[in-house]
Amino acid sequence: MHIHSNFDAGNINVISITPQQVELTIPKDTNSDFLQWFYFKISDIKLGSSQHIQITNAGESAFPDGWENYRVNVSYDNKNWFRIDTRYENGVLAFDIPTDQKELYVAYFEPFSYQQHIALVETASKSSLCTVKTLCKTPEGKPVELLVIGKPDINNKKVWFIARQHPGETMAEWFIQGLVEELLNESNNNSKSLLENHCFYIIPNMNIDGSIAGNLRVNGLGINYNREWENPSIENSPEVYYCLKKMDAIGVDFLMDVHGDEAIPYNFVTSLMGIPNLRSDTIEKEHRFKQLWMSITSEFQDKHRYDNSLPGKANLKVCSKQIGERYGNMSYTLEMPFKDSNANPDLNFGWNGKRSMAFGSSVLKAIKLSSKEGLF
Repeated sequence: MHIHSNFDAGNINVISITPQQVELTIPKDTNSDFLQWFYFKISDIKLGSSQHIQITNAGESAFPDGWENYRVNVSYDNKNWFRIDTRYENGVLAFDIPTDQKELYVAYFEPFSYQQHIALVETASKSSLCTVKTLCKTPEGKPVELLVIGKPDINNKKVWFIARQHPGETMAEWFIQGLVEELLNESNNNSKSLLENHCFYIIPNMNIDGSIAGNLRVNGLGINYNREWENPSIENSPEVYYCLKKMDAIGVDFLMDVHGDEAIPYNFVTSLMGIPNLRSDTIEKEHRFKQLWMSITSEFQDKHRYDNSLPGKANLKVCSKQIGERYGNMSYTLEMPFKDSNANPDLNFGWNGKRSMAFGSSVLKAIKLSSKEGLF
């Protein structure tokens, strides 16, 4: 048996391989103490054998509560993924891999590769509805694309989506792919109607360097982008710096910063409760937006979520809080699960790329209804 992760977003350390057991550890993110993301290939599997895998440092991960009721992702072709039984005990994540084929892939969540990112951008660029701009370059020199979908007219509402500030949260870019495909579907009446008076500004991947490196949380310099929004720098967090510059130039009426949560097995959004200049009607508008989205899809809920910040205590280093404070608009952090969604459990697939895409397309209906009601 051989195990390696020498590919885009791959991440694992091999400690030992014996006929009875394989011991692995998760490497730390680049220049950081965060660890949680893993993605590797196993080849030369002995057919019909019993192959027991242990990730022995799972208890040292950034979010060890995320392993409770977690099921690991497996694929034979690196495209079609399914979940298998997984155990977590005494800091060790353990599972028995299928042995009916000679090779397979294992990942923390269904990956979204850099090649998929390039394909998403190239496909969008072929639509007459979309213009692709280079926002900036990453610290390692990769272009960061901004998709402008619709007419950037001063009278049109400015709707922003950004994803993968935390690179290992791959469900975020799956969500964006579903949203972009729905927006560019010219036979979709909801999308056509939206684009008459809304312009969408979408950054599918805010942390390309960290994504390629196989990091969970940071870029290649060890910087957590979702703690940079109060004072970003060109040197450490150029994506955040230039995104804010663009927002200042264009304006923001609605923002959704798309993420994944390790521990909570539901989809939810955060509140602007706690920002210093909280508007009197903001919480009421948030409540209505959530009601509208729940009326559209059972994948969204508002019971299981983060606690609201205390008055005046919101962390303005966080994107959605900073944008809500800065522009006085509707501004959300969206969280999707690394596990299954307990709202609609699926033992075979859990929460995955396909469901994230469908969820991404669903938000457009909520945006249209919210805008029509004057929430933004």
